[in-house]
Amino acid sequence: MEQVKKEPMFTRKMLVALIVPLIFEQLLNVFVGMADSVMVSSVGEAAVSGISLVDSINFLLIQLFAALATGGAVICSQYVGKRDSDNAGRAAKQLIYFSVMFAIVLGIIAIIFNRPLLQLIFGQVEDDVMQNAETYFWLSALSYPFLALYNAGAALFRSMNKTKITLIIALMVNILNVIGNAILIYGFNMGVAGAATSTLFARMVGGIVIFWLLCKPKELIHIEHPFQYKFNGSMLKRILQIGIPTGTENSLFQLGKLLLSHLVATFGTAAISANAISNTLVGLSNIPGSAIGLAMVTVVGQCMGARQPAQASRYTGKMLGLTFILMNIMNLIMFVWAPQLAGIYNLSAEATDTAITLIRSFAIAAVIFWPLSFNIPNALRAAGDAKFTMVVSISSMFVFRVGLAYLLAYVTDLGVITVWLGMYADWIVRGIIYSVRFLQGKWKNIRLV
Repeated sequence: MEQVKKEPMFTRKMLVALIVPLIFEQLLNVFVGMADSVMVSSVGEAAVSGISLVDSINFLLIQLFAALATGGAVICSQYVGKRDSDNAGRAAKQLIYFSVMFAIVLGIIAIIFNRPLLQLIFGQVEDDVMQNAETYFWLSALSYPFLALYNAGAALFRSMNKTKITLIIALMVNILNVIGNAILIYGFNMGVAGAATSTLFARMVGGIVIFWLLCKPKELIHIEHPFQYKFNGSMLKRILQIGIPTGTENSLFQLGKLLLSHLVATFGTAAISANAISNTLVGLSNIPGSAIGLAMVTVVGQCMGARQPAQASRYTGKMLGLTFILMNIMNLIMFVWAPQLAGIYNLSAEATDTAITLIRSFAIAAVIFWPLSFNIPNALRAAGDAKFTMVVSISSMFVFRVGLAYLLAYVTDLGVITVWLGMYADWIVRGIIYSVRFLQGKWKNIRLV
C-alpha cells in the first residue's frame, strides 16, 4: 500500500471544528422548519394539505440532489487528501453544472406537467387542496436549480473542512425564509403563493452566495472560469459512481416509507397522529449522529485520497465512538422526557400514550443500532463502496422494515408499533452487515482518484 504521509491528518481541534457547525446547522434546519410550518398553518387546512403533498415530492428530489452532492463531496475530498486542488476544482465544476442542469430538467417537467403529475401521484383530492398544491408545485420547481446549486456547494465546502461557511449560509437562508413568510403571508395575505415565493427567494440567495464563494481563487476547491463549461466525462463518471447508487438508495428508501405510511393509516387516526409526532421528535435525537455522518464523508474521503486507509479506519472508529456517546445522551433525554414532549401536541390520551411508547422504544434501540446502521455506510461510501451500501440498504429495507412490519401487522394486534419493530430489525441487520464489511477492509483497496 502506497503511503504518502504518516502524520495524523486531523487533529482533535480540526474534528471539533468540522463537526460542531454541522450539528448546529442540522438543529437550525429542524427548528426553523418547525417555525416555518407554524407560519404556513395560519393559511388554512387546505393550504397546509396542498403544501404537504408537494413537499413529499420535493423531499424526494432533495434526496437526489443530496446524492449527487455526496458523490461530488467524496471525489473532491479524495482529491483534497491527495493534495490535487486542480482536479478537485475540475470535479467541483462538473458537479455544479450537472446538478444545476439536472435540476432545470426536473423543474421544467414539474412546471409543464404540474396538475397531471399531482393527480397521478395523489389521485383526486379536493379542489381547493389541488389548487394550492399546483401553486406551490410550480413555484417550488423554479427553486430546484438554486436548491441543487446550494446542495452541491455546501458539500464542496464540507470537503474543504469549512463547515462554518455552510452554517452561516444556512442561517441566512432560513432567516430569509421566515422573514419572507411573515411579510408575504401575514402582510400581503398571499397564502401558499407567499410561502412558496419566500422559499424561492431564500433558495436563490443561498445558491448564488455559495456559488460566488466557490468562484474565489483563495479557496482550496474553487471554480475557474465559472461560465465556461467543458464536459469532462471521466470526472463526471467518478462523481456518478457514488451519486447514482446513493440516489437510488435514497429514492427507494422514500418509497419504502410511503408503503409504511399506507400501513400506518390502517391503524386509525390516533396511530397516525402518534406516528407523525414521534417521527418528528425522535429526529431531534438523530441530529448529532447525522452531523457526524456528514463529517465522515470528508474525513474518510481525504484519508483515502492521501492513500492512508489505516487513518481512515482509525478516524471512523473515533467518530463512531463519539456518535455512540452523543446518541446515548440525546436518547436518554428523549426517554425521560417522552411524556412532556408528546404532551406538547395536545393529542388524545390514546395517541399520547402510543407516542410515548414509540419514543421510548426508539430511544432504547437507537443508542445501540443506529450508529452502525447509518454512519458506517457513510465511511464505506466515502471510500467508494457505494454499490455495496445501496444493495444492502434496499434489500434490508424491503425485507425487514417493510416486509416484517406488514407481517407483524397481519399476525398480531400490536398496532403501529409493528412499523417501528420492522425499522429496528432493519437497523440490526444492516448494522451487522456493514460492520462486517468495514472490518474485512475490502474498501481500503478501492481507488476513485
